[in-house]
Order: sequence, then structure tokens, then C-alpha cells
Amino acid sequence: MEAKSDSTRTPGKTIQKFILKSIPFVTLLLIIGLIILPLSKKISAKKADLNERQSREKAVAKPLTNVITMELVPDMIMEKLSLPGVAKPWISLEVVSEITGKIVNKKVTEGRHVSKGDVLAVIDKSDYQNSYASTLASYDTALSTQKRLKALVKKNFVTQSQLDDVDARVKTSKAAFDNAKLALNRCTIRSPMQGIVDRVHIENGTFLNSGDPVVKILQIDKLKIEVGIPESDVDAVRKLKTFVMTIDALKGKTYTGEYHYLHKTADSMARLYNLEIKVDNKDGQILPDMFARVKIIKQKDPQGLAVPMYSLVSPNKEIGVYVEKNGIICFRPVRTGFQDGWKTQILNGLEPGEKVVVVGHRIIEDGEKVNVTKTIRDMEEITQ
Repeated sequence: MEAKSDSTRTPGKTIQKFILKSIPFVTLLLIIGLIILPLSKKISAKKADLNERQSREKAVAKPLTNVITMELVPDMIMEKLSLPGVAKPWISLEVVSEITGKIVNKKVTEGRHVSKGDVLAVIDKSDYQNSYASTLASYDTALSTQKRLKALVKKNFVTQSQLDDVDARVKTSKAAFDNAKLALNRCTIRSPMQGIVDRVHIENGTFLNSGDPVVKILQIDKLKIEVGIPESDVDAVRKLKTFVMTIDALKGKTYTGEYHYLHKTADSMARLYNLEIKVDNKDGQILPDMFARVKIIKQKDPQGLAVPMYSLVSPNKEIGVYVEKNGIICFRPVRTGFQDGWKTQILNGLEPGEKVVVVGHRIIEDGEKVNVTKTIRDMEEITQ
């Protein structure tokens, strides 16, 4: 009978029996989960708090970054060009012979100052004096004949055509006489201007043809300083009246020159427009072909603000500087203008009296607390 009852047991009763047996185990798992999960969360929270506290302690323990600041003071700032130039004579004149002949009297040497009309050399006059005397005689004879025939015409002793021939002979002889006189005068070679003799090309006995050089005379009591101006700066330069320059060969002596002339065409090779600057040189210290360094002031701001060019930073692709106030720095965007040497003009973004970080700005971040070791007003004070 018992065996029969076991064989007739249904699957549903088997599952129910299994579930009843599993209840204690599932309950135990739920109890463990309810206890362990909150405990692990508390442990994680405590660990996070500990890490945060350790980070704060490290931040507090980190030493402050040392920086140097510069107080902004309004001052004159200028956009300048420094261009090379060459000194040229105001006038350079090559005196040449106008006739053919032999030099019999050389009157000058190199370096001599001459005035207009001074004798430079004398050419042998013998042939020219003979020509002068011959043409003078022909001219006098023609004049006498003309005078006599004019008297005879009135008495009808000669014809008008004969008188016309004599008149023509007078004019011809007069022209020959004038040429001979001019050639004789040209035997004495004179200076056409005041200046200094730079080169002498002759000696006594030198035979000259017409057009051969005799001496070279320079006028250097004033000079032209020639400077090549880039096309981009022509407009600014043509508005200027005075220029300051230094001469390297004279230990950097400074001179002031005046605008003279800006060439209207550019040099075909360098693509520069030549500017001529007039400079007084009464003491003769500047010699032609000396090198000059010309300072050209394109624009200036008498009360401008400027910062060192290298103090500009761009942490967020925006140009600016770090400004310090009460030991804390903050990034300040600025708009820049022209450059004056190591300085960059600030058009807006900063105010007079503010302090800009000029040393240490590469290793700090916006909002960081810093240690200001020194505050200056000029970059030269850094080394003091």
C-alpha cells in the first residue's frame, strides 16, 4: 500500500517541497546582502573622504610659486624702425678737360679745400695763343675792310654785294675769334664749385684729350644719407620731417637729419624705395660711404601702457597676461598694438597701477595663489 502511494506522488508536490527546503538558504542570502552592501558603500565613502583629505593636505603643503610682477605705469612708447643707411656727398663732381693739351701746371692735391673759380690746373697755351692772335688779326682786318667799304658805298665806288661779302667775312672771323678766345680761356681749368678735392687724375706733363678727367670734387659740408625703405613703410615715412641716426664709425655718435627726397621708383633688385636724408656735416666728421643706422619713428603713444612681449600667454587660445592682486593671480585677456623693442603696447584690457606677472608666468595657473618676491616698474630693475 505504501509503495503505491509513493508512485502516485505528483510533480507539483515535488517542486513545492523543493521550494520549502530552499527558503532558509535564500533568506540567509538576503540577510547577508542587506548587511554587506551598505557596509561596502560606507567603506567606499570613507575611502573617498580619506583621498580628498589627503589631496587637500598635499595642496596645503605645496609651496607657493615665486613670481615677479611689474606695475603698469603710463609712459612714452614708440614704434620704431632701425634701418641701415649710407652717407653720400651732397654733390660729387668729376671735372674734365674741355680741350686737348699737356698739363704744365698742376695746382691742387687731394684733400685741399677749393672755392668756386680756384685754378685746378693749367694746360700749355702756346697753340691756343697763336690761334687767338691769328683770329684776332683776321677779325680786325675784316672790321677795317667793312668800315672802308661802307664809306665807299655811299659814293657808289663799290657795289652792295661787295659790302655784303665783307659783312659775312666779319661775322665769320668774329666767330673764329670767339672760339679761339674760349679755347685759350679753357687752358686754365677752374673749380666750378666749392668743395674738397677727393681725387686728382693728372700730373705735370699729362696729355689730356677733351673729356678726360682732371679732378673729383666733393661737397660734404652737408650730406645725403640714403636709406632703403620697405614698401610697407613708405606711407609712414613720407609723413616724417626729421630722423635720428647713429654713425658706427664715430663710436655711435648721434645726428639729426631732415627729410630731403623719397625716390618715386623702387630699386629693381631689393624692392626698396631710396630715402635721402639731409644731414649737416660742417665739422667734416662724417665721410662719404660711412655706414649709418637710421631710427624711424612710425608712431608713438605719449601715455601708453606696455608689457614685456614675453609676458603674454595664451592658455585658452586667447592672448592675455596674468594679473596679480592680493597674492592671487588671474588671467586677463588684452588687445595688443605695436611693439617698442621688448615692449608691446596694450590697447585695452589693463589699467594703470595693475601688476602683471613678468617672471614665473609660465608655471602658474589662473586663480593660483603665488608669492610675489619683487615688484618692479621697469624690466631693468630685475637685475638690480
